[in-house]
Amino acid sequence: MKTIISVPVLLLFSCFADAQEKPIPLYENNIPNAKPAPADYMEYIDSIGLTHNVTHPTLTPYLPEKGMRTGTAVIICPGGGYAVLPAAEKNEAVAKEFNKIGIAAFVLKYRLPHDAIMKDKTNGPLQDAQTALLLVRRRAAEWGIRPDKIGFIGFSAGGHLASTAGTHFDRPVIENIDKLSLRPDFMLLVYPVIIFDPAIPSGVRERLVGVTPSRELLDLYSNEKHVMASTPPTFLVHAADDDVVPVKNSIAFFEALQRANVKTSMHIFQAGGHGFGLDNPGNKDKWFNWCASWLEENGF
Repeated sequence: MKTIISVPVLLLFSCFADAQEKPIPLYENNIPNAKPAPADYMEYIDSIGLTHNVTHPTLTPYLPEKGMRTGTAVIICPGGGYAVLPAAEKNEAVAKEFNKIGIAAFVLKYRLPHDAIMKDKTNGPLQDAQTALLLVRRRAAEWGIRPDKIGFIGFSAGGHLASTAGTHFDRPVIENIDKLSLRPDFMLLVYPVIIFDPAIPSGVRERLVGVTPSRELLDLYSNEKHVMASTPPTFLVHAADDDVVPVKNSIAFFEALQRANVKTSMHIFQAGGHGFGLDNPGNKDKWFNWCASWLEENGF
């Protein structure tokens, strides 16, 4: 017997597939902390797929099949040095890996700190991260997510943003009318920037807090200094030979987590450099598999 599926039904499935990967504006109305963008500050994607000059942040959902859903969700903070955001296909690849293990993934296109578009550029990315978390918590039932199983994954500068969200949740930089928790339930940090030390060359630090920041500002965003007992459980990955973001960033955060008795696991590759993404070309082991096991071990 032939099964006939009507065109409207096909369109319904097609619309659902498209809808789940359609970017959602983070802000319905006014964007907090924003200044009118000058004429020469327009968002664009360059010839190699990098996104520049983000003025309207979005969140793009990638949902696993209904039968596979675990109720867990992760917000992806891409890297790019707080200067650009990586090509869309790289973010999508990470999102789909999470979907394979039943985890909903949301790619965050966050504003990059810049005085031209922000009243206080140091708060801009964190405002977007906190808003993203609230958005997922508000719509958790709609997406088949448990509101107590939502975390962040961040790569490089995105790791700084994710770790800021995970250590500054008691410092709201957005309006939170519903009084929902701003604390992520876990953090996954891949070669993250953590330490804001002027002795370590870092464009990430300079773009966020400026070339000559005060000691107070450096301490505020040096996230190993803000770990406490309520900091979310954390999984860390780094390469020992990373010459862009030294491995001491992850080590310092790991040690701070241990002192605070926070559940944590750290994996340091012998080699791999910086920016290897999902696959370290010099090692057959897959850190994502370790991450999946760690999530399961901790009930996520």
